[in-house]
Amino acid sequence: MTAHTIDVDAAVVEDHVMRLARHGAWGETGVWRTVYSPEWVAAQDEVAEWFDAAGFEVWRDAVGNVWGRIEGADGSPGSIATGSHIDSQTPGGRYDGALGVISGYLAVKSLVEQHGRPQRTLEVVSMCEEESSRFAATNFWGSRGIAGMIKPHEPDELISYDGQRMSDIMRELGLDPARIPEAKRDDINAWVELHIEQGPLLETAGRPVAVVDAITGIRHYEVTITGRSDHAGARPIDDRRDPMHGAAEIISRVIDTALEMGRPAVTTVGRMQVDPNFPAIVPRSVTFTIDARHPDPDARNALYRRHEATLEEVCTRRGLDLSVKINTDHPPCLSNPDLVRTFQEAARAEDIPFETMPSGAAHDTQRIVNVAPVVMLFVQSKDGRSHTPEEYSYPEHMAEGVRLLAAGLHRLAY
Repeated sequence: MTAHTIDVDAAVVEDHVMRLARHGAWGETGVWRTVYSPEWVAAQDEVAEWFDAAGFEVWRDAVGNVWGRIEGADGSPGSIATGSHIDSQTPGGRYDGALGVISGYLAVKSLVEQHGRPQRTLEVVSMCEEESSRFAATNFWGSRGIAGMIKPHEPDELISYDGQRMSDIMRELGLDPARIPEAKRDDINAWVELHIEQGPLLETAGRPVAVVDAITGIRHYEVTITGRSDHAGARPIDDRRDPMHGAAEIISRVIDTALEMGRPAVTTVGRMQVDPNFPAIVPRSVTFTIDARHPDPDARNALYRRHEATLEEVCTRRGLDLSVKINTDHPPCLSNPDLVRTFQEAARAEDIPFETMPSGAAHDTQRIVNVAPVVMLFVQSKDGRSHTPEEYSYPEHMAEGVRLLAAGLHRLAY
């Protein structure tokens, strides 16, 4: 029988999930916990109490991330850090982000209890924000703070969905927007983020966990196609400049392109605005979004080129005017190969069944990669559900995730 690096009680993991989920509980299983809200404050306070009770050195940085630290015995500079975010969608579930914070805390706490003080410093962070669920353009506020990527003007320009200014809200909590640059870290030697998968691949494969070797690149296009508004009955159909007909062809073709390229290429058209938007009028214009993703840098560029060629060709052939804005453009984030191997070897040594796979969703790790080598771990999501109160991960799968995280941290820090 394989000897475990640490023993993890699945009931303890689930208990911590439920304890954190009390803050912002929504309905029977959901969570509504936006950055800097009273529910968020209570959740961060509870995490800080966990860290303190476990003997961690605890502090809060200039954007409100909560850190816990166990100083390494060898006195070497830099740390091995892990964690995730505690804010939620509106509403979201109990596991997205929160499981990474809980797993980091339980992994480090258990390592210290069962193996003593590490040689290299270990840190756990509960990041303040990732979801953009209160402010549309925060774009990973907590991890951007750690990476030094928040621009000086942003706190005054970011306005919440209910009309509040980010800088004002921060000051109400005792956070000084002028000190945000102090949150930047340049002394993290390795970063590990555990997260629920948010998709169905692990469940399909029958594996509890995965080592993530890449996080997808994402490009969001906002496309406006303009033609001519006409009467829906009197204008002959072969004598129209109908932007809806052009949009329909484009939407079908870009989705087919991703299907032809195969997994993990994905393309989604998720929002559409029609002007005018009436049953008996040929529209003047149609605006829609295209979300295109691929974790491989070369394949990503090929996917984007094919989409952009489709837009140009269809609109030119149909005599339609085309306007394209790129609102989001995140490059793929490749995991550090040495860290990938470390966690693969740890999984084998612990006899934990695992997959190696890319992430189709965006994560804080894509910002941390600017200041440290990174890797991610996934825990299986039941039915592949996430960003919904229905998301769920089985306690035994979560426990395997904590064990894998701890085993890898043991290899890195002990």
